[in-house]
Amino acid sequence: MYRSTYVNIYLSNIKNNVKKIIEKHKEYNNYIGVVKADSYGHCDNKVVKAIIDGGCNYLAVATLDEALEIRNEFKDIPILCLGLINEEYIDICLENDITITVDDYQYVKMISNKKIKVHIKINTGMNRLGVKTKEDFNKIYNEIINSSLILEGIYTHMYNPDDKLITKKQEETFEHIVSDINLNDIKMIHLGASQYTLNYPKKKYVNTCRLGIIIYGLVENDLNLKSTFSLESEVIKINTLDNESVGYDGKYKATNKELIAVVPIGYADGIIRKNTGRTVFINNKEYPIVGNICMDMMFVKIDESVSVHDKVIVLKDIDHIIEVSNYLETIPYEIICSISKRVPRIYLEESEENNK
Repeated sequence: MYRSTYVNIYLSNIKNNVKKIIEKHKEYNNYIGVVKADSYGHCDNKVVKAIIDGGCNYLAVATLDEALEIRNEFKDIPILCLGLINEEYIDICLENDITITVDDYQYVKMISNKKIKVHIKINTGMNRLGVKTKEDFNKIYNEIINSSLILEGIYTHMYNPDDKLITKKQEETFEHIVSDINLNDIKMIHLGASQYTLNYPKKKYVNTCRLGIIIYGLVENDLNLKSTFSLESEVIKINTLDNESVGYDGKYKATNKELIAVVPIGYADGIIRKNTGRTVFINNKEYPIVGNICMDMMFVKIDESVSVHDKVIVLKDIDHIIEVSNYLETIPYEIICSISKRVPRIYLEESEENNK
């Protein structure tokens, strides 16, 4: 690694977070660790291993490429692809024991001679993927059970778990669409992801939950989950400005004499220009980002206590990531997933407590 900009990934915190979640929610048979998007920007199969070691007995990804990358190292754990896979790649799924999502009768009919595990996705209101009517579900279900396909699961996705009325309606929609079958015959029924699992009682017919962003502690919870991700850089130069501007377009102009630190991280690393105005940490003190953020560098207004080569913590911990997401009017998912792969990840076994 030849950069002073990097992400710390705290593997023991990931593992222990999963253990805490499962201990609190013991009532499920299956715990799916959602590891799409490089495990929410954490990258590397070391993170996947920590999630498995924490107790997840199933994994879920978004694409076949993600599934194959994981399967290359983890030969036995089941993997569900949450996205739809083109029928021309079904044999690859079969060869690599990848479970697929289905939601279309013609697609199911086309692959019905394949002995592959499938989960039927139900559209209960998000209107992204899924079967929307009981009639369409019954056609797909009957085609599957009378074919070579193996029906392993049925699921949906709760798109607004903060709204109890919407969530209740989604539950009712799911129950109506599948009401002609005996759900006790289905090995895996999963309705929602992290926030749904945390905030709603388990339905009797549900036997599986999906754990995503909660693994990294980035949803409101009472489990005392630990931070798993911090982003650090360093001061590479300090400029003294005297009523001068800094950066592209001269967006920021110093008032009288000011010290401005140059930090080697920018929007190509995932720190978009909208971050200007929010704070970073240097020597346990907060300092504001000023001026237009460049592709590879940004500017921080500092004081005389800061020196060249001092560490700059750009994303500190759970609380800071949430604070930054609020500042950027987005969600924590986007903050950590946006940190590009050109930023090296360092995988640590110790806790992040030393970062506070």
